[in-house]
Amino acid sequence: MLEKGRISVAQFTILIFLVTTGDSILVLPSSVAGEAKNDAWLSGIFALGIGLLLVLLFYQVSKLFPDLTFVEYSDRIFGSFLGKVLAGFFLLYPFLSVALLLRELGDFLTTQILPHTPIEAITILFMVFVIYGTRLGLETWVRAGQVFLPFFLLLVVLFFAFLAPQFHLDNIKPILGEGVKPMLRGSLTFIAFPFMETLIVLIMIFPYVKIKKQIELRNAMLIAQTAGGTLLILMMLTALLVFGGELVAHQQYPSYSLAKKINIGKFLERIEAIIAILWLITIFIKATFYFYSSTLGLAQLLRLQDYRPLTFPLGIIAIVLSIEVSPSITYYNEVISKYWPLFDFTMSLIFIPLILVFGLFYLKNN
Repeated sequence: MLEKGRISVAQFTILIFLVTTGDSILVLPSSVAGEAKNDAWLSGIFALGIGLLLVLLFYQVSKLFPDLTFVEYSDRIFGSFLGKVLAGFFLLYPFLSVALLLRELGDFLTTQILPHTPIEAITILFMVFVIYGTRLGLETWVRAGQVFLPFFLLLVVLFFAFLAPQFHLDNIKPILGEGVKPMLRGSLTFIAFPFMETLIVLIMIFPYVKIKKQIELRNAMLIAQTAGGTLLILMMLTALLVFGGELVAHQQYPSYSLAKKINIGKFLERIEAIIAILWLITIFIKATFYFYSSTLGLAQLLRLQDYRPLTFPLGIIAIVLSIEVSPSITYYNEVISKYWPLFDFTMSLIFIPLILVFGLFYLKNN
């Protein structure tokens, strides 16, 4: 194997939790509220149930070849040529995700915090950290997430506690006032971004988790997805209780706007850096997870002895792609954010189940 490092089940659980929250902690509320309005929190609850069912699907995939990544066993199942084609298609997903995460980060910082800083400078600097973490290996950057977790949870608790006095229950009434369909439409985005995006790429690191029984992977995924999904639901509910569904739907970054409203005793206020730090922590782990998976997978596809030489050229391509993928933040929000979930559903509900079916057929006949 190209990767010699191993992570524990606890570290694996923390990784999934941080990746699940990822960029969703900042951008998800407005997308879901745009469809479901005041019932966006119900969309989250429904989506969490579907997300846990998806965990069971990906757990079955992990049992096919527990000691191999997707790139390695696709070659075994489908043969050299077709296996490489399918693996290459799969690897486009995490790599494109890295570019989109870079663009999200750049758009947020240049519009909210650093308006006079070129977006290229932000994406290059952030990508340097992602490359550095990837080159240090799986164990190192996962442990970084483990170190970040207590600070992350502390900031989350403070964030909710400071906003509690501004909650207004009338903002989420009437429940299902516009019917079930808007709530279900909102749940599609909630399912795609936090749950599908995480589970799809996990099949690249299943072999590197130290387990005694395969069922430990399932339990870790269920716990982490439940925790991450619950946090996002609480973030959604908080935004609705403070702003109301209509206002959340029309805000670019509702969670960041919430932090601006914190005012305790007229001495603790405008601490929006809290939500910015939360987001930077989770987006770093998510981007590194995707970038690591794509570089490792490409090295396996090309049968290289080490994935690290690929980090710099792929990093440069990701930076350029993050700039070229969208001409403006408006285009990104109106077009890319709207259609990207379709890619998520294609990968999760078509591509992965087909791999599972062919994998089971292969094992049965060999």
